[in-house]
Amino acid sequence: MNLKEKISSDLKNALREKKTVDLSVLRMLQSAIRNKEIEKKKRDGLDDEEIIEVITSEIKKRKEAIEEYTKGQRQDLVDKEKSEFEVLMRYMPKQMEEMEIREEVKKAIQEVGAKTQGELGKVMKILMPRMKGKADGALVNKVVREELQKLEELQIREK
Repeated sequence: MNLKEKISSDLKNALREKKTVDLSVLRMLQSAIRNKEIEKKKRDGLDDEEIIEVITSEIKKRKEAIEEYTKGQRQDLVDKEKSEFEVLMRYMPKQMEEMEIREEVKKAIQEVGAKTQGELGKVMKILMPRMKGKADGALVNKVVREELQKLEELQIREK
């Protein structure tokens, strides 16, 4: 069963079991997937990787909304967005732990031969296709910055 079929099946189950949050999130997700299919002119539908991109985009929207509602002290809306976030996360591949990300970052830095923070873009360019859907881009960026900063400090000490 591909991801689109699983979402459709889960939507039917949410309808039967009267899970309102799941139902609204899955309907929204199906709509977002349909919109992306129309945008990309794909009659046969999106593949799982493209669907994960749509889900990632929706998750990012939820994270941003949670931040804004937290600033605005709207706990009711924060809770709503968090519950939607949790439903969306069910369809994402297992997320990598920070230590796993750090190992991948070190490999990418070696591949590129990066030594300074200015080469962050080169490292990210290699890294993000590998991490797509498996790790939060902001976390990957943070780890890359930390590792490049360590390299810079090491170079300064050696001089």
